[in-house]
Amino acid sequence: MENIKLPLALVAAMAVQLAAGVWWVSQQAATIASLEETVGQIGSRMAIEDNINLKRDVQDNAMELQYAFDEIDDLWDDLGAMTMAIGEINKLKARLAVIESELKYIGRDHMNMNGGK
Repeated sequence: MENIKLPLALVAAMAVQLAAGVWWVSQQAATIASLEETVGQIGSRMAIEDNINLKRDVQDNAMELQYAFDEIDDLWDDLGAMTMAIGEINKLKARLAVIESELKYIGRDHMNMNGGK
């Protein structure tokens, strides 16, 4: 093994391959670092967008709830008005029943006074 002779072209080819391998690995490392930075930026942007979307959704839901509460208030107002109207109708029915009863008695009295005709 003392007199191992390697051709100069083989040594040069191995040196070139070694240099190319180092260059390729460094390019891969740079690409990975760039991708990690891009992923970090995208993650940060997504977190900001999620926060903005959440705030928008909360505002939309709050407006929808306010609309629903306004609708419920309107329904209560309508129910109150309808209850009052039904109360007035019942009062009119009671007065009408009294009038009908009085007319019935007046008719009886009138017939009795005219001799039952």
